[in-house]
Amino acid sequence: MTLHVTNTLTGTTEPFEPRDPENVLLYYCGLTVSDPPHLGHARSWVHVDVMHRWLEHLGYDVRHVENFTDVNEKIVARVGEDDLGESESAVAESYIQRTIDDMRSLNLLRAEVYPRVSEHVPEIIDLVETLIEKGYAYESNGSVYFDVSSFDEYGKLSNQELDEIESQGDPDERTEKRNPADFALWKAGGVDPDAVEEHRHEGVDHGDDPPEGLTWDAPWSEGRPGWHIECSAMSMTHLDETLDIHVGGRDLVFPHHENEIAQSEAATDQQFANYWLHCELFQMDEEKMSSSLGNFVTVAEAIDRWGANVMRTFLTAGSYNSKQLYSDETIAEAQERWDQLERGYEAALEALDSPAASSKADDGALRGEIEGAREAFTTAMNDDFNTREAQSALLSITTAINRHLEAVDEGRDGVDDYDYRGLRRAVETLEELGGVLGLSFTGETTGSAELAGDVVDLVLAVREREREAGNYERADELRDELEALGIEVQDTDDGSTYRLPSGE
Repeated sequence: MTLHVTNTLTGTTEPFEPRDPENVLLYYCGLTVSDPPHLGHARSWVHVDVMHRWLEHLGYDVRHVENFTDVNEKIVARVGEDDLGESESAVAESYIQRTIDDMRSLNLLRAEVYPRVSEHVPEIIDLVETLIEKGYAYESNGSVYFDVSSFDEYGKLSNQELDEIESQGDPDERTEKRNPADFALWKAGGVDPDAVEEHRHEGVDHGDDPPEGLTWDAPWSEGRPGWHIECSAMSMTHLDETLDIHVGGRDLVFPHHENEIAQSEAATDQQFANYWLHCELFQMDEEKMSSSLGNFVTVAEAIDRWGANVMRTFLTAGSYNSKQLYSDETIAEAQERWDQLERGYEAALEALDSPAASSKADDGALRGEIEGAREAFTTAMNDDFNTREAQSALLSITTAINRHLEAVDEGRDGVDDYDYRGLRRAVETLEELGGVLGLSFTGETTGSAELAGDVVDLVLAVREREREAGNYERADELRDELEALGIEVQDTDDGSTYRLPSGE
C-alpha cells in the first residue's frame, strides 16, 4: 500500500509522491522560544518525529528542518525574569537549551538543522527585496507590507475569500497599509512596548524602562522581520523553493501558513509545498493547551513523572490530525498500554533465553499473528500515519506472545516447547516497529539529558580523584565502564570531556 496523507491544501487524502523518488524535504514550523515547552508542543514534535521515522522506514532519505523563532515580542517580555537573561538573545538561548533538552528526553530524531531567525536576517531582507521588485510588496513609513490583492491565489489554503478577511497585524499598522488584510514583512523600529507589556507574566514589573528587542539595518529602515517571512526564508535556505511536506499546528493555517504560501510563491513562481499536514490541538479541560492560557504541563515535568516511553505511547494514542485530551485517565491508559508492551517483550526475551526454547518448535498461530501485525502496522502507518491503529498492531503481538507462552506452560494445544524462531521474530518486530513510534524496548528511554549529564559528571569527578591519588587502574576502569555505555570520554589539558550516546 502506498503512503497516503491528508493534504490541507487540497482537502483530500491523496498518495504521497515526493519530487525526488529517493528524498523527502520536510519542514516543521518550530517553537517560539518564550516559555518552557509543554505537552502541546511535544505532541506535534512526536508526530513529526514519527513521520520522519516512517518515511525512513519506507526507504526515503529525509531532510528534516525545524526552526527556532528567537525574535519575538513574547521573548522580549521575558527579559529579566527568573534569571533568564538581560536581553532578547539571552532569553532565547536559555529557552532553546531547555527545548533541546526536552527534545532529547523524548527520544526525537535530530533534524538536519534547527535554523534560528536571528541567523537568517540577510536572507529575509533579500526575500523582501525580491517581493518589492516583483510588485508584490510595498514600503510604508520604513515598514514593508505584502499586498495580498496582488496574489491571485491568496486564501487557497484556508479557503477564505479576500473580502472576508479581517485586518492583519497591530492596529497601528492600519494607516500604513493599502489593504487591511496586508501583512508585515518588515517592521520599522524596535519591538512595540505595548506588545511587550501584553505578554509579560503577572507580577513582573519592567518599570519605566521596558526591555528592547534586537533590530537590524535594512534598505527601508532599522527594524525587525515580520513573523511570516521568517519561515519562508529559513525553509528555502536549507531545503528548496518547493518542499515536499510542510507540517505545523492546525491553529497556524491562517494567517501564518497562508501568508507563507503567498510570499514564497510570489517570490519564486513555484509551488511552496506540495503537501500541508496539520496537527490538531492538544486539549486540557476543553481548551487547547497553550502557554498563553497557562493551562499546560511542561515536557520536563511529564518526562520526570512518567518517562519517555509512557509519554510517547500517550502522544501516539491518537493520530496527528485528531484531537487529543490530556487527563489522569488518558495518561493511566497509556501507562497500561506501555506496561503491556514491555511485559510482553520481556516475557518473550526470558523464554528465548530458556532451555525450553526449541529450534524445531513451530507455532504457526504465533508466527501468523506476528506477520499479520506487521501488515496491520504497515497499513495503519501508510494510512496518513495512523499511529492509533499502529499501536494496536503492536499490542496484538504481545497478546500473541502471551498466548504462546501460556500454551507451552500449561501444555495446551500440543505445544510443548517455546518456538524460538517465532519468539525471536516477535522481539525483532517489537523493536523495529516500536522504534517507528520512538519506543525503546532495550531500556527505559527517559532521555533526561540533564540527569545523564549530571551522572557522568559525578563519575568523572570520582575518576579524577582516583587519578590524583595515583589509582590509575581504577580510573581506567571507570573510563572503560562509561565507554561500555556508549559515553565517549576524552582527556584534555583542561580536564575530561564526554559525549553522550545518540538519544541522550
